[in-house]
Amino acid sequence: MQEYVVSELDSGARVISERVESVRSVSLGFWIGAGSRDESNTNTGVSHFIEHLLFKGSSRYTAQTIAEVFGGLGGELNAATSREHTVVYARVPDAHLATALDVMADMVFAPALAELDAEREVVLEEIAMVEDDPQDLVHDLVSEAVFGDHPLGRPVIGTAQVISSIGRDEIAEYHDSMYLGGNIVLAAAGNLEHADLLGLLERSHEMRERRARPVRPLLVAPPPPRLRFTRKDTEQYHVCLGAPGISRSDRRRFAASILDAILGGSASSRLFQEIREQRGMAYAVYSFGSQYSDTGLVGAYVGTREENLGPCLEIIAEQVGDIASGHVRRDELERAKENLKGRLMLSLESTSNRMSRLGRSLITETELLTFERLIEEIDAVEAAGVAELAALLLAPEHVSVAGIGPSEEHFREAVARVHPELVLPAAA
Repeated sequence: MQEYVVSELDSGARVISERVESVRSVSLGFWIGAGSRDESNTNTGVSHFIEHLLFKGSSRYTAQTIAEVFGGLGGELNAATSREHTVVYARVPDAHLATALDVMADMVFAPALAELDAEREVVLEEIAMVEDDPQDLVHDLVSEAVFGDHPLGRPVIGTAQVISSIGRDEIAEYHDSMYLGGNIVLAAAGNLEHADLLGLLERSHEMRERRARPVRPLLVAPPPPRLRFTRKDTEQYHVCLGAPGISRSDRRRFAASILDAILGGSASSRLFQEIREQRGMAYAVYSFGSQYSDTGLVGAYVGTREENLGPCLEIIAEQVGDIASGHVRRDELERAKENLKGRLMLSLESTSNRMSRLGRSLITETELLTFERLIEEIDAVEAAGVAELAALLLAPEHVSVAGIGPSEEHFREAVARVHPELVLPAAA
């Protein structure tokens, strides 16, 4: 059974930890409730930019010192930004917990925001890299198609226009408004004691004054489905079908995970078997799902040559329709359940995964269920619930389509075979 301890500091920051006696490592993560959906049109990408700048020095450590400290510990230090949070995380030998925590805390709470122009160029190169990778870029495109002008529709990485011009004062102002006690969670898992962690944290830095967590505006209603296309001279067409999903607190999230596993989430899934294994029409084909505080995103991706695009989209539509009609076989339902339970069990063998589960649950205000409860929830999913969710979320009238390829005309012709309403002039 996974056991954890939670404390709240005077600043409002929360600390959650789990002791794993069988390891000699500790995984740490500072989780900040600041992501791309918290930005405005004028500072889009600032959350991700700050993630980069945290590594460029702090009040007590230079960028080189930070790199040398973790290199000397034999540890790992990294960070990531999503639409709803930023995380700075590390894994180190348990004997070096104090050093790692001290450096990470200074990075998070007192970044120097130095080397701004040099790191600006790094982020611009990262944006260019995504622009050159249609399999990544099409996912940003489908988010825009599904969520429109809402911040959830913008790319996490930001835009070249904003990143090339945003100044230090605006970056510092955003950091001060988001990197505050009530908006931060420190999660840890490994060979450590919770009381020791609290003591180290108090000695390592001065926490910011107690301030409430910023209020995040919720999505009232998603815009109508739409079509998005970017022309690129690629060998394949890269296409995503997407629709609004469910929030992370929705009890149907377990059925959504089963739906994903059956539709395209594994090598035994319907899309993988039908499109790749049986017909050889694509190398990469899969379904996907994301859950946010108030909504979600569900869909499917396929990358294929021009002559296969229309048939691939038809197969995706047929398989979604078949599931929605209630044709969920007992064997695939059980296989999907065992897949989820097996992945969950294997993930708990990693202190990094355990830490991420703790931190993500707390920063997103999601109920932290025990392993046993998770297994019960997965086992309780019935075929009818999976079918009902497919019919609700992936109904044709809810689906947007985004594509990248050499010909918009051919793309539209392929989409018209399954979603003709999207190619009408009013939907363009």
